[in-house]
Amino acid sequence: MSQTVADFLLQRLRDWGVDHVFGYAGDGINGLLAAWEKADNQPKFVQARHEEMAAFEAVGYAKFTGRVGVCTATSGPGAIHLLNGLYDAKLDHVPVVAIVGQTNRSAMGGHYQQEVDLLSLFKDVANEYCQMVTVPEQLPNVLDRAIRIASSQRAVTAVIIPADVQDLDYTPPGHEFKMVPSSLDMSWSTPVPQESQLLRAAEVLNAGTKVALLVGQGARGAAAEVTQVAELLGAGVAKALLGKDVLSDELPWVTGSIGLLGTRPSYELMRDCDTLLVVGSSFPYTQFLPELDQARAVQIDIDPRMVGLRYPFEVNVVGDSAQTLKRLLPMLNRKDDRSWRTAVEHNVSRWWEVMQRRSATTADPINPELVFHTLSTRLPDDAIIAADSGSSANWYARHIKMRGTMRGSLSGTLATMGPGVPYVIGAKFGCPDRPCYALFGDGAMQMNGIN
Repeated sequence: MSQTVADFLLQRLRDWGVDHVFGYAGDGINGLLAAWEKADNQPKFVQARHEEMAAFEAVGYAKFTGRVGVCTATSGPGAIHLLNGLYDAKLDHVPVVAIVGQTNRSAMGGHYQQEVDLLSLFKDVANEYCQMVTVPEQLPNVLDRAIRIASSQRAVTAVIIPADVQDLDYTPPGHEFKMVPSSLDMSWSTPVPQESQLLRAAEVLNAGTKVALLVGQGARGAAAEVTQVAELLGAGVAKALLGKDVLSDELPWVTGSIGLLGTRPSYELMRDCDTLLVVGSSFPYTQFLPELDQARAVQIDIDPRMVGLRYPFEVNVVGDSAQTLKRLLPMLNRKDDRSWRTAVEHNVSRWWEVMQRRSATTADPINPELVFHTLSTRLPDDAIIAADSGSSANWYARHIKMRGTMRGSLSGTLATMGPGVPYVIGAKFGCPDRPCYALFGDGAMQMNGIN
């Protein structure tokens, strides 16, 4: 039996180490579905109950495994339904590849059933890479680039494959003009800043007497280095919501979340500091940062497109968080005056007392804050937690104490309703040995409880 384009696509996904594809069946991907049957369901096809859920599941899988999430949907309405989940991935910088069906090539431009201009539809959400495969020889290059770009840029990419192309016999690209062969290997390099930039950052941080740190999801691999910097500088550390799991909330100088769903000690940290170091965060709410003429500030981010945002930073350092902080640490002076750190720890201790009292407030039929506060102490140290948008995000931000190897996330930038349950479905497929919990309210359940 000859190998079809769809057969080769699944083989290529397996070669890339993709083990799950989240999707919903439809005529526009019948060729892929037939290939899955022949391939003994490898990679595993996880059928959601709606294409939006499939996209959210891919996002959850990617967020909690660190690998590329893959989702698939049929042409027309199926592709359209993916968009909300894909925008969630784009705005939170999560690597997701969408493989989408399309009507036959012969019907394109004929106002045909379920014909939608998918290249235009996906050109914003998948602006880093969006291509349609029209001949078999094109597939390896397009798919490989989609995976590489999604992974390296932490972005959404889209591969559109017309239904008739899926059923064609696969022919690899040849050694000839206008053929583009491709390969699987992918190497990584970690960007590190120049020493001159680090010296400038160190000068700012050493000069301050009341140093505040703000960490986001980009600091997740740098917890040890963030801790050392905070100890040297006697600093308090606030966490953007997407970085809630970067540091344990049991550390007395961690002030918790910041912003609309933030804590009072995080507000006080920013209100009173004279120096700010932001690591791996694009936290959007400037009004929760220090006054614009109050603090000298340094930013560290791996993405040069994201530095200099939100605050008038004096030094913008482009580099991997862990490697940058490792190189910065020897340049920092330990602050002997620990009065600022003592004040931060006092504010944190007072805050947790307030949370305890709020959770103990009686309500009819029950105080929801009590549910979250009580749940926090009962969660396993290796729990994976996904919060939905709305009140559940508020209580997750303020009452759930991260500790151990806990992971947690939510729709941080898009703040869409509905990802809580599909996030943990994706997480459980990616991390089957870890307990997964979705925290969501009645609104999210009414919207997307079909899973």
